[in-house]
Amino acid sequence: MAESPYNRQLGLLRLVAVWAFVGLMVWLARPTLWSVSVGFVFCLLGEAVRLWASGHLRKTVELTTSGPYRYTRNPLYLGRLLILTGLCVMATLPNYLNWIVLALGYAVFFGYYLPRKERIEPARLREAHGEAYERYFDAVPALFPSLHSYPAAATIAWSSERMLRLREHQWVIGLAVLTLLMLWRAWTLRSG
Repeated sequence: MAESPYNRQLGLLRLVAVWAFVGLMVWLARPTLWSVSVGFVFCLLGEAVRLWASGHLRKTVELTTSGPYRYTRNPLYLGRLLILTGLCVMATLPNYLNWIVLALGYAVFFGYYLPRKERIEPARLREAHGEAYERYFDAVPALFPSLHSYPAAATIAWSSERMLRLREHQWVIGLAVLTLLMLWRAWTLRSG
């Protein structure tokens, strides 16, 4: 299966759309200190998983089986799902729209995004890594982590250089700003 080239314009458009949607959620949000606190825990867990994963990932160069990849084939997606959950818990939109947004997000994630990725990425990784990937694929779940680590896991150390190359630090800054905005909104709504 030939890999299609990365479309920078489409990637940028998706990024702008995500941040515009998040901005709209923040503007409409009626958060409470409690909702921000609980949502922050989900975001913190999600970003911790993503930081851990991005410090181990060497896209297609090698089969990554160290760090969180010992327990799940897609820790970056798991982190993304936890962050989505956290942001929707934080937001507390009128008419429970945050729960509708979360349900729609889960529907898109599990109904389209993850199945599409599971069709494309394994084929590419099988082609690049052959039997080694086949063994890994059979032993490690796609998303929700196994309690047992992959027996043939690599022992490669986490690398800040790899994490920075994947620009995960930008998401840390973005989530910190979003959390502070939500806290500020919760505080002003409580005081006002």
